[in-house]
Amino acid sequence: MSDPEPSEGVDPVGTARVALVTGGSGGIGRATAVALGQHGHRVAVGYRRDRESAEKAAAEIDGMAVELDVTEPDSVDAAFSGVEEALGPVEILVNNAGITADGLILRMSDDQWRDVLSTNLDGAFHATRRASATMLRRRFGRIVNVGSVVGSTGAAGQANYAAAKAGLIGLTRSVARELASRGVTCNLVAPGPISTAMTDALTEKQLGELVGIVPVGRMGTAEEVARVIAFLCSDAASYVTGAVVPVDGGASMGH
Repeated sequence: MSDPEPSEGVDPVGTARVALVTGGSGGIGRATAVALGQHGHRVAVGYRRDRESAEKAAAEIDGMAVELDVTEPDSVDAAFSGVEEALGPVEILVNNAGITADGLILRMSDDQWRDVLSTNLDGAFHATRRASATMLRRRFGRIVNVGSVVGSTGAAGQANYAAAKAGLIGLTRSVARELASRGVTCNLVAPGPISTAMTDALTEKQLGELVGIVPVGRMGTAEEVARVIAFLCSDAASYVTGAVVPVDGGASMGH
């Protein structure tokens, strides 16, 4: 028996608010935008290149698509200003924008390292800095960073990606400590192997190896991650901050 869908326009665990999801055009970002919209939040779907997919996601939940390059502070500021003008002050921020540029450390170029850190870690910093002033004034805010189990475990061929995701844990907990007294929480969700467009390109052998490390014996879905993010963005999660929440089928137990 499937779980009932939330009633249209009503957040079953709190007040409807304005949310911005970076990297919202596909995968976990898109699923998160849809989940937040189903909870009644007014959602801005951030995108860097795939405008069409972002607009489709936004249309599904009566939200808006907004162009946003998280590596550029001016782009972040312009995007926030556009959302504020159209929907109101941003009270929920999901930092999901991310890229990969895999390679063994001996062959990894400076650009591979720099591009991944710039998007996956610097981008979350830029967006969080822009959002936090408004959240502090309103004495309410929900910030959720999308990390990865490799931020704790490491991964061969992903030194740049793992370093960025590990950095997100430090960023998350520092922000949580700084903003907690003003009603702003900051948490991190750490997905394990999730079925997305990136994993679609893997071979059967590679997929088998991924599933092999997951105790539940399967890949996760973007929607399963999104449901956890939606909870952390809710009023019901007001006493949860600085947490690293694995959504990985048990893959990271012990880390």
